[in-house]
Amino acid sequence: MKRRTFLKTTVGAGFVGSLSPNLLLGAAKDKPNEKLNIGIIGSGGRGSANMRGVASENIVALCDVNGQTLAASQKKYPKAKAYFDWRKLLEDKSIDAVTVSTADHCHALAAVAAMRAGKHVYCEKPLAHSVYEARVMRETYAKAKVATQMGTQIHATDNYRRVVELVQSGAIGPVREA
Repeated sequence: MKRRTFLKTTVGAGFVGSLSPNLLLGAAKDKPNEKLNIGIIGSGGRGSANMRGVASENIVALCDVNGQTLAASQKKYPKAKAYFDWRKLLEDKSIDAVTVSTADHCHALAAVAAMRAGKHVYCEKPLAHSVYEARVMRETYAKAKVATQMGTQIHATDNYRRVVELVQSGAIGPVREA
C-alpha cells in the first residue's frame, strides 16, 4: 500500500472533525510512495486485527502492557522494537503513524500524545470517555494537522459507503430518524 493511499483510506470518515483532502495529500507529500513506519499501541484484542490491517506497511514498534501479548506480537514482527510504555514508543522519531487499541480508558490520552508527537493516528472506539476529552482531541488535531480516524468496524467498507451514497442521493426518500 502506498503512503498516499493509506492516508486517503484510513482517514475516510475522519474522527473528530472533517479533514481537507489537501491536508491529507500534504501529509504524504514528502514521500508519497514509501511505506509508513507504524507503531502499534495495544497489540491484543482489536490491536491484533489492526496489526493485520496495516501489515503491508512497516510495523516498526509494538507496545502492550501484557507481556504474553507483546511476546506473541513480537513473533509476528520480530524486527519491531518492543515497548511496555507507549510514551517511550512515541519518542521514536522514525514512526509516522500509530494505531491505538489500548484499554478503552487510555484511548484519548494515547491518541492526544501521538498527535502532539506529530504522528498520524488510527484510534479504536470509544474515542473518548467525556466531552472534555473529545474537545482536547479535536484541539490537538487542529494544531497537529495529522491524519486521524476512529475505528468503527465495517463503517469504512465499500458496502457501507455505498449505502451512505444511496441514502444521500435520496434513493430511500427523506430520512426521518437515525
